[in-house]
Amino acid sequence: ESLGEVQEMIDICDFAVGQSRMLYGITTQSERPNHRLFEQWHPLGIVGIISSFNFPMAVWSWNAMLALICGNVALWKPSSKTPLCAIAIQKIIAKVLQENKLPEGIVNLYCAESSIIQNRLLEDKRIALLSITGSSSFGKKAAPIVANRFGKTILELGGNNAIIITPSANISLVTKAILFGAIGTS
Repeated sequence: ESLGEVQEMIDICDFAVGQSRMLYGITTQSERPNHRLFEQWHPLGIVGIISSFNFPMAVWSWNAMLALICGNVALWKPSSKTPLCAIAIQKIIAKVLQENKLPEGIVNLYCAESSIIQNRLLEDKRIALLSITGSSSFGKKAAPIVANRFGKTILELGGNNAIIITPSANISLVTKAILFGAIGTS
């Protein structure tokens, strides 16, 4: 699983590089003469990322790499159960940014107990978009707080890997799937 997390980080970096060349808007016809309609994309500013313990690296990269190519700053609050993974990644990304003469502070890490920082992130009007990966109960709490300040959210919420087993299922295969879903991805 750890090797898979690292590979996902590499893959999303490759994807983001390609995607960075496709940040264009569409132009459409208007019913008014001498008038043009077009999309123009602007950075949001600060994108906050709250990640869970069971994907301590990949979730950050999915969010941060796409935020960066769009001109945003990334602020990451990892699970308080996985701070060493986050610190290692922060050191790697800081080195990459420095080697490429990019400014400090475009990728930020805040390690703290969830009870200390999460409400601050939810309520901070400077954070235009907050991506949250975690429990459904936390998502239910977080979404209205962010919405109340007109912030945007991306919610990837989970439960306990529910599974429906049909009478015709291969029990040997089902058992492996249940174990992987409940333990392997945790």
